[in-house]
Amino acid sequence: MFDLKHLSADAVPGALAKAERYRLLGEPVEAESICRDVLDADPDNQEAVVTLILALTDQFAGDAARVSDAVEALDRLQGDYQRAYCAGIIRERRAKAVLSRGTPRGDSQAYDWFRDAMTHYERAEAIRPPNNDDALLRWNACARIIMRRRLEPRTEEPVDPVLSE
Repeated sequence: MFDLKHLSADAVPGALAKAERYRLLGEPVEAESICRDVLDADPDNQEAVVTLILALTDQFAGDAARVSDAVEALDRLQGDYQRAYCAGIIRERRAKAVLSRGTPRGDSQAYDWFRDAMTHYERAEAIRPPNNDDALLRWNACARIIMRRRLEPRTEEPVDPVLSE
């Protein structure tokens, strides 16, 4: 329908700053669009990939379908640490989106998402760069939410046996 205009390589740093500003202003769709333009101009730009993932996770509360877009973007990350850490961020933010909806069984679903995030943070922590405790901080944040909200894993409902002939 439209041919998108292309960002020049010289404009990438300014565009990334704008994307971050839009995220901070609560306009993740605009940030996502800018990141996609940056990645068209510089496909390996890791800052753009991370900002794209964060912009997508900012949209989880309104559109759960964005989860698959964020997971897909993980493949563009080059380092194992960054991939594990961002995988944790995706799951943590999914948990928070589930909690914000207040749906039936949402607490146990959020618990599962938080625990999955914590597993990814543990992987990231094991291979973190020196003096980088970000994964540890995120793990603790997840643990505190679970404890404060008293979240628990899903329990299977007991099934009564069929007593018919």
